[in-house]
Amino acid sequence: MSTDFIVRLVGMVVFAVLGAYWGYALGNLTRSLQVLYSVVLGLVGALAGLVLTPLLTTRPLRALRSILGRVAAETLFAGLIGMVTGLLVAALLAFPLSLLPEPFGSILPFAGVLLFTYFGVSLFIMRQGDIMGMLSSITHRNSEGESNGGGASWGQNARTILLDTSVIIDGRVADIARTGFLPGTLLIPRFVLNELQYIADSPDGLRRQRGRRGMEVLADLQKQPNVMVRISDIDVDGVREVDDKLVILARQMRCPILTNDYNLNRIAELQGVTILNINELANAVKSVVLPGEALSILVIQEGKEQNQGVGYMDDGTMVVIENGKDYINKQIEVMVTKVLQTAAGRMIFAKPED
Repeated sequence: MSTDFIVRLVGMVVFAVLGAYWGYALGNLTRSLQVLYSVVLGLVGALAGLVLTPLLTTRPLRALRSILGRVAAETLFAGLIGMVTGLLVAALLAFPLSLLPEPFGSILPFAGVLLFTYFGVSLFIMRQGDIMGMLSSITHRNSEGESNGGGASWGQNARTILLDTSVIIDGRVADIARTGFLPGTLLIPRFVLNELQYIADSPDGLRRQRGRRGMEVLADLQKQPNVMVRISDIDVDGVREVDDKLVILARQMRCPILTNDYNLNRIAELQGVTILNINELANAVKSVVLPGEALSILVIQEGKEQNQGVGYMDDGTMVVIENGKDYINKQIEVMVTKVLQTAAGRMIFAKPED
């Protein structure tokens, strides 16, 4: 038996009783047909209760629950603190305001409650990042009384970063977070976790392996003492695609998305959402070499062109060596002749030193 059905029955009974009472009262005024008025208005009240009760009770509550479900936990907590603070200030001012001459003594205390509650909630929600960061810096101190960030300001710890499924499966996020280059809270919505579980349960062996790797990366992140990981039930109603949900959440929470998905990167940027792309980070931290510099490279294979050899630097940058075919499986000294930046990354052209 559903809640709507029970509420409809209760509303039907209540409205039927009220209708019968009003019908009897109307019959007394006219001094005739009290029973007929009671029966007719009672039936009208029962019908009205059966139709209108859900519109006045369960549906507004569901709408409110849906709205609150889309609000981040930090926002709800900050709003609650702001409401309590505003009520306390209003309570302190209520007594002196009540001593004012009428009608100010009666109106101003109530107006003060509304005004200070509104300003308290608004102020604390606007500064929720600072508040959460301050609480985080207090609660996440090590045994020596120093913060985990090694003296970093609590404002930096207030940052929230949404994680995409692809970046969890990629695995490099755990290494980056371990170094401390991701200050703040790594937020993983429940729908991202559900997609990761769906991939881990896939009948395809490769997809299943990627999903399980993502689960292992999450477990590794949660074990790291200097990384704050939070799984949230926050969701977006009316949207099915995970990428669309992430973009909407990032706009609502005003936080960046950590990903290595090129399509999500472009869609989010078009909608004004900040993106942290691990691939761009990897390209940015690669070694910088200039034409004329000498490198020691192990030639591992032939190149596409005739007599070319190919090797790789420690960071994975490809080095194309002219006339390097004869040096395959040998460590040689080469001189950089040209550096080419492509969409796929950086390529270095070199030739063996004479």
